[in-house]
Amino acid sequence: MDAQVQVSGGDEITEFTELRKWLTGERALTGRVRVVRHPPAEDELGGVLDTLAVALGSGGAGIALVRALTVWLRTRRADVTITVTSPSGTVKLNAQRVRDAAVLSLLEEILRDGDEETRRDGDER
Repeated sequence: MDAQVQVSGGDEITEFTELRKWLTGERALTGRVRVVRHPPAEDELGGVLDTLAVALGSGGAGIALVRALTVWLRTRRADVTITVTSPSGTVKLNAQRVRDAAVLSLLEEILRDGDEETRRDGDER
């Protein structure tokens, strides 16, 4: 299962690039982060790089992603929002309100489902 992560607000290209660097630098997420290319619209010359896909599964990758996103958002000064989507749901987190425990718990829950799903399929943690 993948979690899709998108960035909006601030200088979106810079923020997207910084988030990609941040996540690929996390040891628990090594080899799990990739950039998703979207096909160009009729009036565009090239595809858009606006989504990061993070492979979740055994080993607690969902929890590692929650921690990495939380810390990254706390380092942002701009009004940056990330949207995280998994098969269990979608959560939007704003850098200015990242300390809201209820939102972080919800994010952790939708990402934890991926870890548990893999364990149910026979993989061990």
